[in-house]
Amino acid sequence: MASGRPTIEVRPRTEHGTRVTRRMRKQGLVPGVVYGTPEGDVISFAADARELRRILVGAGALIDLKLDGEARPVIVKDQQFHPVRGELIHIDFVQVRLDEKIQTQVAVHVEGTDEAPGVKEGGVLEQATHQLNIEALPTAIPDAIVVDVSGLGIAETMHLSAVPPPDGVTFLDDPEETIIATIVVPTEEPEEPEVEEEAEVVGEEAAAEAGAEGATGDEAEQAGEAAAEAESSDES
Repeated sequence: MASGRPTIEVRPRTEHGTRVTRRMRKQGLVPGVVYGTPEGDVISFAADARELRRILVGAGALIDLKLDGEARPVIVKDQQFHPVRGELIHIDFVQVRLDEKIQTQVAVHVEGTDEAPGVKEGGVLEQATHQLNIEALPTAIPDAIVVDVSGLGIAETMHLSAVPPPDGVTFLDDPEETIIATIVVPTEEPEEPEVEEEAEVVGEEAAAEAGAEGATGDEAEQAGEAAAEAESSDES
């Protein structure tokens, strides 16, 4: 019986090790594991990289992982990406029971930023929380918690207590301590001195140096005249 959930078919993986995983990735496969199986085992599998990417982008939190003809309801536990290319290189799933609530994390998406009065007045919206801890049945886990910030004014802060949870979802974070977003007043950068002012300062410094050199020259000239007078007196 079809579940209506997105399904990805994967193949069992019995070989392990760095060389094996490198060879798999060159073949366009992503290694992965499934935890929390009823058998108590950790199942290793390999999935087509393109198909896996398509499923993860277009699917909700709950996915059917089809392995050896059996569809297992799973959620993503962890993903590892290549540090340079950014491609998915390993994925962990957790098998879940559809009739038992589980605890997991979901992303926070804000909307209505441009309509917020505080932003229109020149403020900048800063999102403080990007993930929320929730509890829900696997079938009730949302793709994301969408938060409307269109009513936020300048220097105002929105806490989790102002966000209504979706049906069947319980927030586990402290509603009064968890800050979702705030609109801050941008700090003014100090003005740089104008070019004319800088030129004037440089000119004054140059004049002062020239004056100092002139004083030194006068003193040398006076010393020379005194020496000449002393020499004339000796000769006489």
